[in-house]
Amino acid sequence: MCLGLPMTIVETDGVSALCEFRGEQRRVSMLLLSNPPVGAKVLVYIDTAIRMLDEEEARLIADAIEGLGAALNGEDCDRFFADLIDREPQLPEHLRLD
Repeated sequence: MCLGLPMTIVETDGVSALCEFRGEQRRVSMLLLSNPPVGAKVLVYIDTAIRMLDEEEARLIADAIEGLGAALNGEDCDRFFADLIDREPQLPEHLRLD
């Protein structure tokens, strides 16, 4: 499983950006994206921004990461996965036949 972080761009020079998640900042490559602005949310994997995120998707990913931490600590994690509780699993849109 790959785990990307939903980070917010703090400053950018077009080639790299200083991004932040939960108070941690790191410099990441922006070469795969078309110059997103300061304040934009990006999915970062191995210090490379791989795609843009909207606010809702960034929040869901952040919640899932926090939920994973809670589960690993033996704590209740259902509140972090509210969008998944009480519903059937769904295929991504590109895999659906409908």
